[in-house]
Amino acid sequence: MSEANKRQGSSGDAARGVDFNFPFEEPLHEVFPALHEAHNAWMAAIDSLQAPDRKTHELIRMVVTVMLRNPAGVRRHAQLAHEVGATWEEIMGSIMLTMPGGGVLVAVEAIPPAREGYEAARDADRD
Repeated sequence: MSEANKRQGSSGDAARGVDFNFPFEEPLHEVFPALHEAHNAWMAAIDSLQAPDRKTHELIRMVVTVMLRNPAGVRRHAQLAHEVGATWEEIMGSIMLTMPGGGVLVAVEAIPPAREGYEAARDADRD
């Protein structure tokens, strides 16, 4: 993961090298460090799955965040999906597949954060 996607923890954690990828991690780590470590290990195990391929993996995770109405998650997984080869058409097609279960509004609300994530990955490719 790029350094741009990481946020160093405060309260002395930066000195110990603890990286936080999500806003919930720092408060979780401060109160329940063992739970935070277990969560990270669990997520690493999910990320290491050999199937489906990484692009499909990120598209699935993006669709789940669409259904949860989590724009930050949509943005992140659209970015990661594009970084591993997803086209804008594949991202949009995946979002449109949420309409039967989530409705038109859920899908349409996901388009702007998906575009932001897609463009962030595209812009990073140019640098």
